[in-house]
Amino acid sequence: MNVLTLWLASTNPGKLREFGGAAQARGVSVRPLAGLDRLPPCIEDGSTFEENAKKKAVYYSELTDGLVFADDSGLSVDALGGGPGVFSARFAGPQATDDENNLRLIAELRRALGTGGWDGARAHYVCVVALARRGQLLAVTEGQAEGVIHERPRGSGGFGYDPYFFYPPLGRTFAELSPEAKFAVSHRGEAFRKLLDAIDLSRDKLPGDPEPGRLGRAGHSSVII
Repeated sequence: MNVLTLWLASTNPGKLREFGGAAQARGVSVRPLAGLDRLPPCIEDGSTFEENAKKKAVYYSELTDGLVFADDSGLSVDALGGGPGVFSARFAGPQATDDENNLRLIAELRRALGTGGWDGARAHYVCVVALARRGQLLAVTEGQAEGVIHERPRGSGGFGYDPYFFYPPLGRTFAELSPEAKFAVSHRGEAFRKLLDAIDLSRDKLPGDPEPGRLGRAGHSSVII
């Protein structure tokens, strides 16, 4: 069987590692979209993760050939009214680093819940993955991971808010997990596995020119038709 290549519309090395490792076990290759940093950027002005993921996948698929996928993901904290949400990557500003975003997260929680006794604020990660080719949206999938935010970081792995995101079933933060263990339970892992399942079901349609498609939703997943 020929190896199917999916082009990732992201320059985030953490995402590339996570997606690439999972895809390899399914006979799929994930590669970064060449020259992404030189292409005009997609304006992520959607009000939901799904809107942004779909917009990015369709936008970048119109600028290149092949199957292009994009994700939009972030953290939703109950005590912050669901924030930072779609602003997770730029919570502390347009060019904010992970450390800066985390500092603002903790500062906002201290403002909302007080300076002591709030350790364990309920939160969940969300990830939506969209697949497109030549401007045609082919699939959309979603994953979530439930956890709590701890006031002090633990672990040195992962990225984003992982050092503060504690996952109760394993008794560790995402930053304390190996990449494989994290992807097995994470929001991004769930969304991407659903995408690979949709591809497996429709793989005979993918090598040639895609037929005009439509999005068919089933719960939090859309399948390739």
